Amino acid sequence: MLGRSLASVQQRQVALVPRLPAPVQRPKRVMCRSSLTWSETPLQTAQYAKELEAACQAVQLASKLCRTVQQQLTTAEKTDKQDDSPVTVADYGAQALVAWVLQRSDPSVRLSMVAEEDATDLKSPSGGVMLTRITQLINTVLEDVPDAEQLTEQQVVDLIELGGSNGGRTGRHWVLDPIDGTRGFVGMRQYAVCLGMLQDGDVLLGVLGCPNLPQGRAQDDDGGADAASRSSSSDVGVLFLAHRGCGAYAAPLPQQPTPLSSSSKLTRIHVQDVTDMSGARFMESFESRHSDHSFTAAVAKQAGVTLPPLRMDSQVKYGLLSRGDAGIFMRFPPPAYREKIWDHCAGFCIVEEAGGKVTDGSGARLDFARGRWLDLDGGIIAAPPAVHEAVLKAVQTVRSKM
Repeated sequence: MLGRSLASVQQRQVALVPRLPAPVQRPKRVMCRSSLTWSETPLQTAQYAKELEAACQAVQLASKLCRTVQQQLTTAEKTDKQDDSPVTVADYGAQALVAWVLQRSDPSVRLSMVAEEDATDLKSPSGGVMLTRITQLINTVLEDVPDAEQLTEQQVVDLIELGGSNGGRTGRHWVLDPIDGTRGFVGMRQYAVCLGMLQDGDVLLGVLGCPNLPQGRAQDDDGGADAASRSSSSDVGVLFLAHRGCGAYAAPLPQQPTPLSSSSKLTRIHVQDVTDMSGARFMESFESRHSDHSFTAAVAKQAGVTLPPLRMDSQVKYGLLSRGDAGIFMRFPPPAYREKIWDHCAGFCIVEEAGGKVTDGSGARLDFARGRWLDLDGGIIAAPPAVHEAVLKAVQTVRSKM
């Protein structure tokens, strides 16, 4: 699967990022919204409340591991897949932690999880050093979890391999991207731990852990390489969550994972509809390899959008749309690219529960029950309903001129 062997990567000792720059001192940007306790929301009595709490714990633990790794990432902890996308010890470690929490929450049923990583290369002789490092990271996180036993390397491999499910329209399937935006993670930018739950083909739960995202309104430079240097600030780190029929919420993502039921800082979030398209802000992928920036610029112009794009890695964009930081998210990858369900599942649920609409480029609602792939028609559009309609028309107009 990997384009170069793990052994060759491990021989390189040059640090990818020797040291993070000193945090930029900026005013705190905590948004003034009324906070709720768990018991004050419909979540407490929701049908899948227990599953949502487990999902939030899993994402918090995975986010803690990712924060640690990003602060000290070296070349020996990163390699590349055949598609030239990077994978780090944090991708593997986060996936194992999420699987551990979910399996532990219901040990009577074997976990079905559709996830990005597999342990093939870790099981090879050249993967031994990386597997040892992953296991050490996981066990360090588990030291703070009550009644958690330390894991062996074989247990870590087995947990990662639980992500090999194909999903489908029947039964329960968890959908995980352990680090969405690994290029952003490696580049010290934004990334997200993304976990959704499918029940008989419907996305019913969505959780996003965004360790580098400010709790206040996002600014242009929050998408850049200084994002990681601010991750230890008390006003940075957001947990987005949604339960179908119960709304979408945001809460601070603590440095030390905390049960959601004891949180007093849940905020109900909503997309922000606009009547004047010139005032709408659109978001797109940070890197043009993930989305055609020239096409999105043409669509924005056709729709009457005049503000410059906000560029961010990962499903962080779904979170920003859900809380009203921007009004549009567009993604138009190369025609040959196949979207994976883990790249959108969690964010899709959160945006819909925040009042937004997410479709492919032809206006069809996304279908996550087809297996591991979405197989869309021409990209993705997410926005409040009225704005979505205007953007969809703009897409059709721009395509008709091509």
